[in-house]
Amino acid sequence: MQTVVELANLSVCLGKREILTDLTVELSGRTIGLLGPNGAGKSTLILTLLGFYPVKRGTARVLGYDIRRRIKQVTALVGYMPENDSFIADMTAVSFVRMMGELSGLPAESALERAHEVLFYVGLGEARYRTLGTYSVGMKQMVKLAQAIVHGPRLLILDEPTNGLDPSARRRMLRLIRDIRDSGQMHVLLCSHLLRDVEETCEEVLILKQGRIVHYANLARERSVNQRFVEIETSEDHAGLAEALTEIGCTCTTHGSRRLKMVLPENFDLREIYRVAAKRDMLLRRLNYRRDTLEDIFLTAMEARHGGL
Repeated sequence: MQTVVELANLSVCLGKREILTDLTVELSGRTIGLLGPNGAGKSTLILTLLGFYPVKRGTARVLGYDIRRRIKQVTALVGYMPENDSFIADMTAVSFVRMMGELSGLPAESALERAHEVLFYVGLGEARYRTLGTYSVGMKQMVKLAQAIVHGPRLLILDEPTNGLDPSARRRMLRLIRDIRDSGQMHVLLCSHLLRDVEETCEEVLILKQGRIVHYANLARERSVNQRFVEIETSEDHAGLAEALTEIGCTCTTHGSRRLKMVLPENFDLREIYRVAAKRDMLLRRLNYRRDTLEDIFLTAMEARHGGL
């Protein structure tokens, strides 16, 4: 699997202030979520990868290219949807997207053809000749997505793509992101403060806090691990129950005389717990079978002090 973004002791300063400090990670997922509170350094990292901010020390590679030496190759392969609007209000959508395609290296005729295609793709085909100044917030977000994909990049960077969208438009945006992911033609780096957006679309998550990496998660792997966690509460002393559950492959820890926490083996049938309890005439008052959500992972990372991988 190709490494999409590789950071090696990357540090970035703006003025005299160090914004990013010693970031080291390899990201190779089809969709990568970038999370963190305001001021964590998310936008700084994105703009550094795009060549807007200089590197103080260390380096970064995007799709194998060193951003300090091969930034032209990087920008040719990347599509960027910025958080803030950057439109020429009296331009039509198709003219704007065509222009962005030409700036990304497409010949004029190809850029115009692709502009029409991507505007239909994002749902703006009927409005493509309207001027951008007449567009709603949701329509402007879709135009920003269209201009980011018009040249067929290998990496699509989305900075807060659902900002300002109503529920219906948000669902449409996330559906497009999943469609792009599932097409297999582009990797996606999604920066958002909305945990649900990331959880619905991303395979990997990188969490920043105060300019440092505090957690990296492969969501599919973490979900698989956490699906095997169970907590039970019995109506009486659980003496002997933990030993019996251990014998059938569970790893148990006791919490008081009536609570057990356990990690289940793979392909374990939850009904086995009830069978073991029934053999001992023991009533289970509660069974909590759950996995950590992205919110759990994020809050744990925020509670940590400066961390790493």
